[in-house]
Amino acid sequence: MANVTDLMIMREQALAAVQGAPDVAELEAVRVRWLGRSGLLTAALRSVAALPIEERRAFGAAANQVKADLELALDQGSARVRGAATLAQFASEQADLSLPPRRLRLGRLHPISRTIREVSRILATMGFETVEGPEVESDYYNFEALNIPRGHPARDKFNTLWVSDPLGDDPERPVLLRTHTSPMQIRVMESRRPPIRVCVPGRCYRFEATDATHESVFFQYEGLAIDEQLSMADLKGVLYSFARQLFGGERKVKFRPDYFPFTEPSAEIAFDCFVCNGGGRTNSGACRTCGGSGWIEAAGCGMVHPAALRRVGYDPERHQGFAFGGGIERLAMLLTGTPDIRLFQTNDLRFLETA
Repeated sequence: MANVTDLMIMREQALAAVQGAPDVAELEAVRVRWLGRSGLLTAALRSVAALPIEERRAFGAAANQVKADLELALDQGSARVRGAATLAQFASEQADLSLPPRRLRLGRLHPISRTIREVSRILATMGFETVEGPEVESDYYNFEALNIPRGHPARDKFNTLWVSDPLGDDPERPVLLRTHTSPMQIRVMESRRPPIRVCVPGRCYRFEATDATHESVFFQYEGLAIDEQLSMADLKGVLYSFARQLFGGERKVKFRPDYFPFTEPSAEIAFDCFVCNGGGRTNSGACRTCGGSGWIEAAGCGMVHPAALRRVGYDPERHQGFAFGGGIERLAMLLTGTPDIRLFQTNDLRFLETA
């Protein structure tokens, strides 16, 4: 039967075994051997009942102290071997600081968003305030108020997407997805008095086939200026300044007569094609981007029609104005050298990260 001296010898043996354990598995084996259900120290504690009464207190106190010392040593040993294992793992996985770092991928604005911001910024330098309008528009603002009544031939050029009104269709005021940003001309003039200078960027819709320079869902920008004694010369000055700020002095610009129901006189502004450099042909034949003409239509423009001015209560004898508008994608194509307008909507990161 063990006595206090035997307990001290067991303590030294157990502590030595803990100190010599090289890993967690060996520490667990030491714990089981000494403190397990059939462990040596556990058996010694169970033998207390067989000792004489006068020896029980001293032996029990000594046994409990040995157990506490051994549990503490096991905890410390566990921390020791786990720390050593972690250091060994770090040493085996040490980073090679000579390797180049991972490339940090940053987000960026879509080319269309960048172009809208640049157009708004340039026009702001000439006093144009940027405003926005509804994409679901009424027939009145999209056509009627812009001097395009029902049955007018000009409606044929707008392949309109009509919308069913959830509040009930009114045949006298049909609803549509706006085909251009020009409805905001009327909305602005109805709510303000001259002088007016606004820029209207926004999304438009037309039911038509897509090709290298056309999409059924596209963005436009609209400019409107109303004041006293404005003329076509002021319009040309604004657009020439706009083109120089946007593209630099190398891009060629020309005006050619055109027709728009809500402007008179009307013109079209075009830039020389960046793909064929204005020649109309590439190595593979006629240039697909400009259709072989050497020019890319960028905007329509003209003096606001007197009928449109009278409709909002302006006196055409006192106030004149000009309007211009074009496709944002067309400008983005010129700015980024994109040969096909459909690339802006394909979500191909190989293109968007370089455009």
